[in-house]
Amino acid sequence: MHTVRKTLWLRLITCYMAAVVLVFVLVNTYGRSLLEQRIIEESKSKLAEEADFIVSEYLSIFGDSTKTTDELMMQLNSISKFLGIRTWIVNDIGRIIIDSSDKPSARDRNVSDLYPGLLNTGFTANVFVAEVFTEPMLALTRPISYNYDVNGYIILFTSYKAIQNSTDVYLEVINTCFLIFLSILLLIFLYIYLITLVPLRRLTKAAREYSQGNYNYALVLKGLNDYKELGAAISYMSKELSKLDDYQKKFVANISHDFRSPLTSIKGFAEAIKDGTIPRQQQDKYLDIILFETERLNKLTSNLLELNRFETKAALLDITSFDINSVIKKTAASFEGSCREKKISINLLFSSKELYVNADMDKIQQVLYNLIDNAIKFSHNNSNIKISSEEKGEKVFISVKDYGIGIPRDSLNRIWERFFKTDASRGKDKRGTGLGLSITKEIIQAHNENITVVSTEGVGSEFTFSLPKAEL
Repeated sequence: MHTVRKTLWLRLITCYMAAVVLVFVLVNTYGRSLLEQRIIEESKSKLAEEADFIVSEYLSIFGDSTKTTDELMMQLNSISKFLGIRTWIVNDIGRIIIDSSDKPSARDRNVSDLYPGLLNTGFTANVFVAEVFTEPMLALTRPISYNYDVNGYIILFTSYKAIQNSTDVYLEVINTCFLIFLSILLLIFLYIYLITLVPLRRLTKAAREYSQGNYNYALVLKGLNDYKELGAAISYMSKELSKLDDYQKKFVANISHDFRSPLTSIKGFAEAIKDGTIPRQQQDKYLDIILFETERLNKLTSNLLELNRFETKAALLDITSFDINSVIKKTAASFEGSCREKKISINLLFSSKELYVNADMDKIQQVLYNLIDNAIKFSHNNSNIKISSEEKGEKVFISVKDYGIGIPRDSLNRIWERFFKTDASRGKDKRGTGLGLSITKEIIQAHNENITVVSTEGVGSEFTFSLPKAEL
């Protein structure tokens, strides 16, 4: 568990640090570049608006002799201070006639001498004139036209460093928000760690308990539905393993019991015959017993192999169309000797003379044999057994009914289990293997059909199974 905790915590911390470093690098490199470009574009737009405004409102001096340069200088100086920009008015030959700032003033200087190419219309980035500016500037040049002639230019400057400072301010706000986000993200990672570690710890402990055979360990999970579903699946698996473990124990016990009894008889009588304990004139009697017990072992082994074939899906059905009534007659006739001993009569009730079904004839004959054998075994002397077949829609229903001792209610749901025998059957008949009904149910289910039982203790039992009707 310590290893799981350490690994999970290490992965969460690694993911967290990777996210922190990645976001920090992106924000302060690519993000900063995008932000600075955005502010530059906004500054360019602002300068363009102000240039158009100044040209339209104040620069009629080039066409109106009543306006003085000093008057325009005062107006531009006020605007420039309010907007935080610097304005140059340049005549048509490039001489600066107005400079909104006098620290130091560029008035009467030629623009081409200060920064060649600045009179080209448009934006110019990183304009630096050591004699005038103390830092790089962003410049916008607009021509001043009067009567369709270019009479001069207006050049607006804004600090490039101010743009960088604005970028730093915005970036500082973003980084502050990022730090807050990181704190929240850390809490989220801790929460994820807690809601995953506790269920994992419980799941690990439960798996360890189940692996050690403690199937009664209670697994209770709270939190995420995914873990609840996983816990429910593991709990269900443990119950199934517990059932399988119980079944294996019962299987071994039953196999041991059913094999030990005939083997003990065979060994005991064989030794008695060999050492002369049993007189020669009585040996045939005990050899018959040995043969009988050998047949019991053979039958038990055959039944186990048959069940195993169905369980591993290795039992292939040979589906054909045949008359089920004919098979019932032949199977019932094979019990003539047993019925004579107990004075039992078998009554056959058929809804029609012939009734064809689609099934594996040999397997269905085995089903009938097992059901009739059980009916005779648990019937009283001088009683009846009724076997019927009836067509209902696309199905044919076959019933085997006896009027014998019946099945106790608490045993009714267990009769299909392997090796299960009611106390009555175990006391009255030692020949049964407890596998007949298990094989019967497996055969019927292999045909995708159903078999049911109705029984009342002291009254009798009726087994009914269905088969698909054949289309002739």
